[in-house]
Parts: sequence; structure tokens; C-alpha cells
Amino acid sequence: MEPQQTRLFSPLKIGDRTVKNRVVMAPMSRHRAALSGVPTDLNVEYYRQRASAGLLVTEGTAPSAMGRGYLFTPSLYEEAHAKGWRRVADAVHGEGGTIFVQLMHAGRISDPLLLDGETPVAPSAVAPPACEPYDSPWPKPKKPYVVPRELSHADILATIDDFVASARLARDAGLDGVEIHAASGYLPMQFLSTNANLRTDQWGGSIEGRSAFLLALVDAIAAATSPGFVSVKLSPGWNFNQVDDSDPIATYRYLATQLGRRSIAYLHVGNYGIEWDVFGTIRPLFDGPMIFNVGFNRASAISAIEKSGADMVAFGQAFIANPDLVERYRNGWTVNRPHVATYYCQGPDGYIDYPVHANRDAEQQQSADEALVPIMPQ
Repeated sequence: MEPQQTRLFSPLKIGDRTVKNRVVMAPMSRHRAALSGVPTDLNVEYYRQRASAGLLVTEGTAPSAMGRGYLFTPSLYEEAHAKGWRRVADAVHGEGGTIFVQLMHAGRISDPLLLDGETPVAPSAVAPPACEPYDSPWPKPKKPYVVPRELSHADILATIDDFVASARLARDAGLDGVEIHAASGYLPMQFLSTNANLRTDQWGGSIEGRSAFLLALVDAIAAATSPGFVSVKLSPGWNFNQVDDSDPIATYRYLATQLGRRSIAYLHVGNYGIEWDVFGTIRPLFDGPMIFNVGFNRASAISAIEKSGADMVAFGQAFIANPDLVERYRNGWTVNRPHVATYYCQGPDGYIDYPVHANRDAEQQQSADEALVPIMPQ
């Protein structure tokens, strides 16, 4: 199949926008924001360079002060944050792109050092195992997790209000939508998980109870903006950040059905090496555009679009190293291999200095149709 014959490069309506192709830049923490959470000139240039994607999804962005989980990651709960994101949105729109901001509340994965001394919050007072922080590559206190403070019913409603306020700021900043980060073991997924959510009230217990927080976020943001302004990312069955679900297939079948009734912009699903058929289970149940994510190259993305029910396909590390990834895929050109050592630095190296295809380094290229092989630190 010739690349130009595939729907991977055709337009698609998502929510309130029509994107120019089905190639998505996945949300990836890159730790180049200011410590205050305000996007920097580097962030503006990084997203501008990659605006040929049909959709850019930003790195995880804190919707409140209590949602912060890492150093040098962006936020969106103050006017200064919104002004910074306005610069990003304007740069992306100037290149004809579409950009959703991913709202990420770290929940129990945070630390008092990041929260002005406050204890992180969670659905239940259950800390993750103490071992994980010590070898994490991103800027974060290397110390055991603290036992989080269990959110009261009033706290949960206030947290929902924080997400709504952040979504309104996103709209006012000119961003095209928000993606609720309900994956990777952060707060919404903590509510979904049977080992992190031990509640017996309306926010826990059954699948319906554990799903209530995420669905309330979707409904509240949709009411404050529009259903087409809201999207959700899920990572069914993934244990990252030490979450676990005793019956993930049942949980995510229920969620996919419920989200499919809400006319959201899209559902973004990552399959992180799960043994059951994540995409095959969820795709028939969600009535709306769906993004497939994790481990795709050009050839497998084309197959997912043409044969497996994907509407869009997201790429992470490939977009780190290839600001012109869409052009490379469209033309069947080789792609740059990314340098892992610069993923979480705080400067321009490995962030805005990867070459376009015309200026490529022949020694750091590989086929676009093969699994990406990053360049590891020496």
C-alpha cells in the first residue's frame, strides 16, 4: 500500500475540531517548563515544530496546586499558566495544528516537597510501595512515598471543581480541548484501582463506584465547556505507579460503554504490553473516535487504521526525535533515533534540536516501518 492511499493522512472530526491527519503526538513529560509551571520559550518552540501532527496532546499538566507531581512540569490553574499556554496554542495554530492539553493530577504519587508541605491526596490512605522512586529518571524527590490523605466527599467535589476551572482556563487560552489523564496510575486511575481505592461510599466499592470520579470529571467539564472539548486517556490493566485492578476487563468494558454515551472528542487508549486484547475489547464498546497508542511504527499504524478500528494512532518517542514525523511517514523516509539521555533534561538539547529529514545524520537513521530503537546512554 502506498502511504498516500492510507487514511492515516486523511482528515477526521474530533469533538469541536477537524484534524488534518490521524497522526497524534502522544503526551510525554519532558520537564522543560519553569518551576512555577509556566510554559517557556522552549515549550512554545517544541510544540510549534511538531504542529504538522493531526493532533498534539501536551505533556501532563497539573490542574491544581495539589495535582503537581514532578519538577519542571507545566500547570494550568493560574492566569500566568494560561498566558504561557496561550503562547503555545498560538504557535501551534499558526502552523495549522490542533492541540489538546492533558490534565494530570498526580494524587498519591506526589510528595510534600512538591506541595508546599501538604500531604498528597488519594481515594484512600494507601501509599504505593517505597521502592519505585529511587530509580526514576525524571526530576523528582528520590525518597519513599508518604501515606496520602484520603479525600473526603467534599474534597472530591472540590477536586472536580479544580479540573473544571483548569479546563475553562484551557479554553480561554485558546487550546482546542483537554484530555483527562486517567491512565498511568495517577488520581483518576487510583480511583479505578482496587488496591488504591478501598472506599465503601459512592466513590468506591463496585465498578460503578470506582468509575464515578472519572465520569463526574467528564460530565462536569463537558457542562462547563462542551462534550467535544473533553477527551480521556486510559491504560487498561497497566500497573504503572503501583496500581492494580482485580478485574480490569470488567472495569474498562463498563468505562468504554459509559464514555461512549457522552459524545466526548475521543478516547485515547494505551496497550502497555497487556496480555488480553485491550483494543479489541474496548473498540466495539466506545461510540466515538479512538486513538490507539504504544509501540506503533508507520506500518503498524497504517494497519491499525485500515484493519483494527483505530481512528488515530499516537506516537511518543518517534515524535521526540522527529519534528517532521508526519512528512517522514507520508513519504516513507527514514526517521531519527531518539537519545534517551536527553528525555528529561531542562535545556534545548534533545528537545528542539532534532533535525528535519533534509538535515538528517545518516548514522542515526532507521526505517520508519520498524520498531524504533532509541540511542541509549553510554
